[in-house]
Order: sequence, then C-alpha cells, then structure tokens
Amino acid sequence: MKVKTTRFGELEVNPTDLITFAEGLFGFENLKKYFVVDPGDSTLILWLQSTEDEKVAFPIIEPKIFKPDYIAKLLPADLNGLELDSLQSAKLYSVLTIPGNVTEMSANLKAPIVINSAKKIGKQIVLQDSKLSVKHEMYKELKTYIVNFSSDVFRSTSYDTSITLETGVLKSTKTNTKILEAQ
Repeated sequence: MKVKTTRFGELEVNPTDLITFAEGLFGFENLKKYFVVDPGDSTLILWLQSTEDEKVAFPIIEPKIFKPDYIAKLLPADLNGLELDSLQSAKLYSVLTIPGNVTEMSANLKAPIVINSAKKIGKQIVLQDSKLSVKHEMYKELKTYIVNFSSDVFRSTSYDTSITLETGVLKSTKTNTKILEAQ
C-alpha cells in the first residue's frame, strides 16, 4: 500500500508492517495505525509514521543505545494488553524531542512505546518508576555511542579514523588497498 507522508514523501508500505495502537499515542488517541521508518542515516533515530495523518511522525530510538542500564518494568496488565509474556519478545522505543538546537535533544524514558513485533500491536505505557524522566537529555550519550560504534566498525575493516568531537563527524582514511567485500 502507498502512504503519503510530509517528511518522507510517498512510501510503499507492506500491510504486514503496520502496527496497531488500539489506544493511540498520548495526545494522538485518534490515530491507531503506524509503521516504523528507517531513514538509513547514521543517527540511529527511527520514525513512527502515522498512516492516517501524513503530518504525524514521531522520532524514536531504542533507549538501550544511549542508556544501556535502562530498564522498563511493565505491569502484568500492560504485558497482557500487548499479548506478551515478557519484554524479551518486544521492541521498546523512547519518543524523542528534537529542538532547533540538536544538542538539547531529549528522550521520554518515562513513557516508552512498546511493540509486540510478532502480533504488530503497540502501546505507549507510563512506567511507575519515579526516577525516570520524560525529558532525559541524551545527545552526548548518543553521540558517544555513535562515535564508539563507528570507530569499532572502521577498525575492523582496516581503516584509520579521526573523529572531530566538536561536530561528531567521523572522517576516515583507507590505509590498506585491499577492500573486504561483503559476503
């Protein structure tokens, strides 16, 4: 099926990739059908795009990427509502707020989006943990992860890397003329 979006243009979406949010998302309770868009850039930010309103797309990210110790404790009623036995078989995302100054980016750790990938149903759930924030500033943590991950990838493929920490831009120079082909 074709879905028009203001951010990505017209996209071809497989109906099996649609995720149903029976209760919608907070502030968007009337929108029930979404799909995840991977823009294919190096930011690790995905987008949860509505099929019912082309203007509605939420930037999302897996919180474990920038906060490895993040734990979401769901109540049994939440697990049942998503038809899950445990979070092991679910995808968990934080909704991002990305202001004009990207260094002030924050993630909502208090109300993650939980998706049962097998059944294609999702729900935004408010966690009971009072230590979690709805505006966790995470730009530096994400930048560190991207820089470290990129460095590891380049080191394993015979590249030297130099990283400009002020901009977060990774520059590389090939040091070996032999190119490893993907198999």
